Formats: sequence, C-alpha cells, structure tokens
Amino acid sequence: MKVLLYFEGEKILAKSGIGRALDHQKRALSEVGIEYTLDSDCTDYDILHINTYGINSHNMVNKAKKMGKKVIYHAHSTEEDFRNSFIGSNQISPLVKKYLVSLYSKADYLITPTPYSKDLLEGYGITVPIVSISNGIDLDRFKHSVDKEEKFREYFNIKPEQKVIICVGLYFERKGIIDFVELAEKFPEYRFIWFGHTPMYSIPKAIRTIVKDEHPENVEFPGYIKGDIIEGAYSAADLFFFPSYEETEGIVILEALASKQQVLVRDIPVYQGWLVDKENCYMGKNNKEFTRLIEELVEKKIPDTSLAGYKVAKEKSIEHIGHELKDVYEKVLKNESIQNKEQIHQKN
Repeated sequence: MKVLLYFEGEKILAKSGIGRALDHQKRALSEVGIEYTLDSDCTDYDILHINTYGINSHNMVNKAKKMGKKVIYHAHSTEEDFRNSFIGSNQISPLVKKYLVSLYSKADYLITPTPYSKDLLEGYGITVPIVSISNGIDLDRFKHSVDKEEKFREYFNIKPEQKVIICVGLYFERKGIIDFVELAEKFPEYRFIWFGHTPMYSIPKAIRTIVKDEHPENVEFPGYIKGDIIEGAYSAADLFFFPSYEETEGIVILEALASKQQVLVRDIPVYQGWLVDKENCYMGKNNKEFTRLIEELVEKKIPDTSLAGYKVAKEKSIEHIGHELKDVYEKVLKNESIQNKEQIHQKN
C-alpha cells in the first residue's frame, strides 16, 4: 500500500492547525509502516489522501479519479468554521459550503476530526462514508522540559510571581479573540499572551485594530512562535484559555492537554464525547463565567484537571491515529477488491 498525501499551499497553511495535521499524518503513517509520498507527480500510489481545497486540490482529485485511484478526503473544514474568520467570510460561506460538498462528494471516504464535524457533514446531505479520527498529538514533543520553560520565561521576561494565561490561534473573531482581550481587562495583574498569526490584510478592520493598537497593556500578540518557546509556554503558563466559538477539533487543545496544562474552553458542541467539564477541563458559556473560572483556576481555588486531561491526549496519540488511518485505508482498498471481483463475475 502506498499513499499520496497531498497538501496544497503547504507554506501558507504551515502555521495553521491543518498544517500541523499533515505533520501528524506523516508521523502516524510512519509509526504503522505505511509507505507515503508527498510528490504530486507520483503515479504509483494506491490512495490519494487529500487535505486541502484549492483549485490544485480539485484538479488532483479529478486526476486521481481518471487514473482509477481511491480518494480519501480529510474534511478539516466546514461552513461553520469558515464563518467569522477572513474579510467577507460570512457573505461567501454558503458558496464555500457548496464548494466543499462538491469536493467531498467526489471522495470514496471522508475523514473528519470529531463526531461533531461528522454530524455537520452528514447534515449537508453528503452520502460518502464518513469516519471521525482525531488529528492526533505528538506526546513526546510536549513532554515537560525545564529547559523549554526557562526559554519561554526568558523570551517574555516573566517574573517568578507573574501569572500567565495563554491562547494559541489565528486572529479570527471565531477564535474568541475579542473575548480574550475583554477578559484581560478584568485581570490587569495577569499577563495574557495570544500566540499565532494571520496576515493583517485578510482579517476585518475591527480585529486588526485590536491586535495592533486597542488592547490592554497586559495583552501581548507575539505572532507565530514555534519550537522550544511555545512548547515551554504550554507547560509553564498558569492556564490555557481557548474561548473559540467553533472548531472541527482544535489541535491546540490537544497540545495543551499533552503538556499537562490546565485547560479552560467555551462550552460548544465539538467537545462532546471527549472533553468533560470539571473532569478533564473546565468550560464556560460566557465572559461572566470565564471571569470567575479564570480567577479560580489561576489562584488554584478549584481542583486541577490537568492529569485527567493528559489521559485524553494519550488516547489521541499519533500511534493510535496511525492504526485508525490504516484501518480506513484497508477498508477502502478492500472495497475496491470486492468491486473488481464483482465486475469479473458479471463478465463471466
């Protein structure tokens, strides 16, 4: 079995969750001994596993179909998580949905990160078989490291007594960036750091203004930072606060859980079945609840759930994901084998 992992615009999307999903797929397939290629000109593959949605992605699907190859579409995106993101996203989201449905419907199988996103896709009327498989997490990368934590503290000049709350995400309203800044105003004694970057020309003026100018002194937007500093931040911070309104999974949550960090998220449907309030994380519905929970969690007035959260991350380790992907690949190829036998039988 040989798989072509196709990822259009890899450099552009490298800083996003989808970009990290590709890295996880490569690791996962290596873990279970499945041969893969990233060469889009390759022709001796069995399955096209495609992650992106541009014109080249559309062409790759058509090319694979003409060659008689099996196509698995990794459905990272939905209309719901496209809204409240880029300039004009809400206006064109119905067209995006129509386009995604047309692409996804060409596949032999769909993989999507959570049961929630699976339900959304089925609600679009897509009849292609769909399975939910987490994007996975590299547990080794997020092992506790005193050295990484020290690099994080040095980079941001964090004093021993300072409390730090972090978030990781694109500069989207959907991600809860407005709430993050509003809540920071209520806690001037804490430092709030939002990691991540989105080109300013692509986001609405209101969000550009917040990131560039109109935010409290205790809020920082250092941009996209990778490696030891962000990995140290995950474990050294006092809280990972992710107020996103819509996700298909949220790889950054898995990264925080793998770092044994205390996690606070918005209570939204995507977490049903794997995150449980007061058990492996804390959840809030609005800024009033977040205000109370941030203070109680940072000051350790309520029980810590980080160890239970780490167990969630372990269940979604890259090795586990590799076996789940392998099962889908084998199922798709087995179905092809059955169809070929049926065709031979009909001819006879």
